[in-house]
Amino acid sequence: MNEKDMVLDVLSGSKASLSNYAKMIVECSCPNLRQTFQQMRDGDEKFHYDLYKLAEQKGYYKCASAATPQEITTVKTSLSQSQTATMS
Repeated sequence: MNEKDMVLDVLSGSKASLSNYAKMIVECSCPNLRQTFQQMRDGDEKFHYDLYKLAEQKGYYKCASAATPQEITTVKTSLSQSQTATMS
């Protein structure tokens, strides 16, 4: 397995772990354990971002083009409407 494959594999696994942390945190009733999960998630998010930046620098990972201001506004509006509808 070459370096690119290893980096992308770790990124994929890290992404899955971060999703699992979110589930554990919202379902945790023990404040100390919840805080521990949050600290672990924060550290893993930093690791994931640092590895992503390395992968991007080496050309292993190409992110999507930046969203236009109109696209950003459209998504914000949609999310706001969805959140408002959920709260009603």
